[in-house]
Order: sequence, then C-alpha cells, then structure tokens
Amino acid sequence: MALPSPPRLSRIASLGAVLALCACAANPVTGRQQLILVSGAQGAEMGAQAYRDIKKEKPVLPAGNAYTQRIRAITERLIKANDLPAYDWEVNAFADDTANAFALPGGKVGVNTGLAKVARSDAQLAAVIGHEIAHAVSRHGEERVSQQMVIGTGLQLGSAALGAGAGGNAQAVALMEQAATLGIVLPYSRTHESEADEIGLFYMARAGYDPREAITLWQSMAAQGGERPPEFLSTHPSEGSRIENLQRLMPRALDLYRKAGGEG
Repeated sequence: MALPSPPRLSRIASLGAVLALCACAANPVTGRQQLILVSGAQGAEMGAQAYRDIKKEKPVLPAGNAYTQRIRAITERLIKANDLPAYDWEVNAFADDTANAFALPGGKVGVNTGLAKVARSDAQLAAVIGHEIAHAVSRHGEERVSQQMVIGTGLQLGSAALGAGAGGNAQAVALMEQAATLGIVLPYSRTHESEADEIGLFYMARAGYDPREAITLWQSMAAQGGERPPEFLSTHPSEGSRIENLQRLMPRALDLYRKAGGEG
C-alpha cells in the first residue's frame, strides 16, 4: 500500500492539532481543559430529547413508588450538599433489571430498578447517582459530541486526501478510523469515567454518605463476573483500577465526610 504524500499527511495530522487548539472550556469541578463545541442550552435540549425517548421505551415507576422516592431523596441531598447547577433536574426510576443508572446533559437522571440488587444501601446508591450527576455537571456528554464532530471532520479530510475509492486507500481510511477510536474516543471515555468517579466520591461524602461504600459497591460489581474487554479497549476502567483510584482519594473523601457530620 502506497503511503500518502507529505501534504496529505499534514492534512490528516490536522485532526490532532484541531483537538489540541479547540480545548475551549474547563471542567467546572476539576479544571481539566475540555473540547466543547456546543452550548449549555444545546446540550440540555439534547439531553431532554434523549430522556423523552428513553421514557417512551422503558416503563417509568410512578412518583409514589418507594424506590422512586428513595432515589429522588438521595439525588436531592447530593444536589443541595454540593450546590450543584440549577438545571431542570428530573429523576425517575425505570423498570429495568440491569444494574445501571445514567444522567444526561441538563440534569436528567434515570436509575434502573436492577441497580438495587447491587447497590444495597443508600450510600451505595449515592455513589452511583453521584457518579452519574458528575457526568452531567462536567458536561461529559457535550464533550463526547464535540469530539465526534471533530473526528468526523478529520476523517472526511483524511478520506479526501487519500482518495478513498481504491482498495488500498479504503484500507488506510479504515485504519484511520480504528486509530481514532483507540487513540481518542476510548481514552477520553475512560478519562470521563475516572473523573466522574472522583467527583462523585466527593459529592457523596459532602452529602454525608460514607465514601467507603463506593469501594464496597465496586467490589460487588466486580463479583458479578462476566467477560470484559481489555481495559485499553474499554470505555470504562476495570473495577480493579477504579477501586485503586478510589482508595487513593479516600483520605480526602473521609475528611469531607467527617466535616459533613459522618464518623470514621
């Protein structure tokens, strides 16, 4: 396969330069530089639309349901204790057996009933919900959308530079797509997850939930078993990596917990 000429290589390499130069926002909690090309209002609308779609697809438990009331109380406590943004917060429980939760841009939160099988205490639920609302506050959804916008533009430029019609050049474009996934999308996803773990741990501690329960939660998750891809091919850190990172952060989290009136 013939290599592209230097001018073509420079056009392909422009993707990395654009990503570096367009880090035009800072994470409001950690200060990490972020690539965000959509406004907060646009992100909130995307989140609201996605949430409406999810509510059409999955059964929503009624407001009077005990589980709904429980997760709403935990979320409200987290929001108040951490002085979180005045989003149009909405929290619902979904009748879904998978142990999962999510938070979308603009403060739309969903917690599956199946999560209660793993997160057995309010503190463990707070660990999950705190992690998810950390994604929303950190604007990780908008960051991912922005990354995909830039990657899409870069791949179009690369495809045009290589003349993707020939078999060899089509293979080169496919390799570029794989490199973008391994080199940009997945590492950024793991960055988001680790960042949300850290922020969520401090959120729960400030709200008076024992942060050590976060480690218990991830130990329970790890005990669920099942095949997982290697960490470098996963959008999430391994449970072992998460636990190790949480243990590193635990002294600060415990200090926040004690200041909130907790013991230990």
